[in-house]
Amino acid sequence: MQTNLWPLLGVAVIVVGFLLRFNPMLIVACAAIVTPICAHFPPDKILAAIGTGFLKTRNIPLIILLPLAVIGLLERHGLRERAQIWIAGIKAATAGRLLIVYLLVRELTAAVGLTGLGGHPQMVRPLLAPMAEGATEARYGTISDAVRYKLRAFSAATDNVGLFFGEDIFVAFGAIVLMVTFLKEAGIVVAPMQVAVWGMPTALAAFVIHSVRLYLLDRRLDRELKRAAQAPAGDLEQRASLAAGMPTQPSARAAGE
Repeated sequence: MQTNLWPLLGVAVIVVGFLLRFNPMLIVACAAIVTPICAHFPPDKILAAIGTGFLKTRNIPLIILLPLAVIGLLERHGLRERAQIWIAGIKAATAGRLLIVYLLVRELTAAVGLTGLGGHPQMVRPLLAPMAEGATEARYGTISDAVRYKLRAFSAATDNVGLFFGEDIFVAFGAIVLMVTFLKEAGIVVAPMQVAVWGMPTALAAFVIHSVRLYLLDRRLDRELKRAAQAPAGDLEQRASLAAGMPTQPSARAAGE
């Protein structure tokens, strides 16, 4: 029996659509139509499948959009600014130390199934990244856009690492259930708790490795931003390059000497 591979055109539609940066909803809708047509589904069956999928997921937009609206209102009324002011008042706070604490909290909460307590839209963008920027500005003054984007990237990465490795310890996590089922079909019977326990060394290793990266981030920022602050006041280009951590060319005055 020959396998019909034409339904895979739906995957090609999604890939091409995202590469061309079309509207995501339009891309998914087109893929949902192309795939059953290539599988020779009748029109009534296609419409029934789309309608059933819509009815099953119609409450998801409310779950996603309502928290985003609340977060947007909080940002508009100064949430980011208040977070920066609060963290700037803690003298011992640095971007690396703050992110290490968040990494620990994120892993521990994800390990007990509380994966919704963090996240990029509800935690990283309105709170974590502004606090990391505020801690850095409190120590070194105004920072360049390159440093600001670096802090935002490390904030997002910290949330990803904490969630990814922390949820592997949660017994009811989907990946653990999938592994237990797969092993059972292969004749290997293991309890979900056993799989979760063996996820702990990986989570611990991820915490240590990323914490070292955040410690090195503090060292690098301290070195680069202090050099930028000590650069000659008249050499604005050199100061900007040092703050961004980029190699600099000797100034005209230094070259003349």
